[in-house]
Amino acid sequence: MKIIKRTKRIVAIGLVFMVLACDSYLDVNENPNNPQDAPISGLMINSTYESALNVYRIGDIVSNYVQYLASPNPASASDTMEPVSNNNTWFSLYNVMTDLTVLIDKAEEQGAGHYQGAAEVLMALNLGMAVDIFGDIPFSESFNFETVTPKYDVDQELYGVVMNYLDIGISHLNGETTATIGSDDFIYQGDVAKWLAFANMLKARYMIHLKNTGSYSSEEVLASVDNGFQSGDDNAGVNFFEQSINPWAEVARDNADLLLGGWISEQFIQALDGTSYDTVDPRLPLMVGATDDGQYIGTENGAGRGDAPEQGARSTLIEGQYYTSVTSPILIATYSEQKFIEAEAAFATDKSRSYQAYLDGIVAHMNMLGVPQTNIDTYLAGPDVSMGEGAFTLNDIFKEKWVALFLHPESWNDARRFDYQYENFTLPANLNPDLSGQFIRRLPYPDSETSRNGNNVPEVTLLDRIFWDTE
Repeated sequence: MKIIKRTKRIVAIGLVFMVLACDSYLDVNENPNNPQDAPISGLMINSTYESALNVYRIGDIVSNYVQYLASPNPASASDTMEPVSNNNTWFSLYNVMTDLTVLIDKAEEQGAGHYQGAAEVLMALNLGMAVDIFGDIPFSESFNFETVTPKYDVDQELYGVVMNYLDIGISHLNGETTATIGSDDFIYQGDVAKWLAFANMLKARYMIHLKNTGSYSSEEVLASVDNGFQSGDDNAGVNFFEQSINPWAEVARDNADLLLGGWISEQFIQALDGTSYDTVDPRLPLMVGATDDGQYIGTENGAGRGDAPEQGARSTLIEGQYYTSVTSPILIATYSEQKFIEAEAAFATDKSRSYQAYLDGIVAHMNMLGVPQTNIDTYLAGPDVSMGEGAFTLNDIFKEKWVALFLHPESWNDARRFDYQYENFTLPANLNPDLSGQFIRRLPYPDSETSRNGNNVPEVTLLDRIFWDTE
């Protein structure tokens, strides 16, 4: 049965990629494969698949900033927070949002409310991810094919658009439909109840970003949590297969072939091996590889591998683990993340609920990785893990959420909201001097955008903050 499903999926992807060489607003003058000619089923295939890849693409950019990964080469731009043009990620985000615009319109015309609702949820996801890394971006004029130089919309206003998409998506998913989503949905295979939970989970995610702004309501966050994921079975993600492997598995495979990538930051290793915290984390050997000597040794961000030039002398991503198996999913949102959102939202008003959610978030992530129950119990018994409700702080939530969001772009949003205050978290060596001894706060606009739409591109520095990243 699995072989049949994989074959169908491979054929489906091949067909849709032939049909949907879809262009973003930057290329509207030449669009031979106009996605308006594609059926809603094909658009759903591409949109669910590429949305997951966008999670990977952004995670790949920011994993060095949150010090999951480190470059083996000294003064690498990814480590030292130099301005790098992320043209491909920009195009990928807009390509998916272009498809989703068409999918929403076509689903509305056909009365396919469930397709429309799922597309609106995915639009919120991709738009939210784009705003979180770039701030102000073109949106309101980007998909009408009337201009190649659309205006930039304000990041704070776009967050209102994100929330509106989630609300109307929920309404359409709860309403009638002329067409039932099925295997063309690579995330939930047409399970509408899970789409509804996913939409509510995303509402909680984007609302928790607003915590230090005037538009935050912990009650609204908790209400969305209550309607969100109920267990790890609700996790949103796309599973890969032998012919189209998980991209983190490709990183691990490339590293094994001496194409250096996926080296693990010293900060991450020391946060789990008993150096920065007293309790050794049993997740470490399930998330990263050991050295040839069976040790876990990280690479200092910005400094490179130093005195360990040989492959196998530093920990890296390796093939075959939860995040790096060929068929591993790219996780878009998890029950574990939602539990940490709940813990943060409840902290000021219901400490008991907050503390329990924090513990539940740890257990949910460990269960996802397959940590044996005895190891879970030992970890939870550590005094710096189960410190008790009275000694429990927001720092504990952010630390455990950082571990549970390994390789996920949401971790950079948390790091900025937390002002990078993780235990023993230090700036990389050879830091970009333009940062004046501070951590990066945003991505620069890509070169392709400044060259084509330069009159509209805002002037920003890497220290300018997204509106929710308050000082």
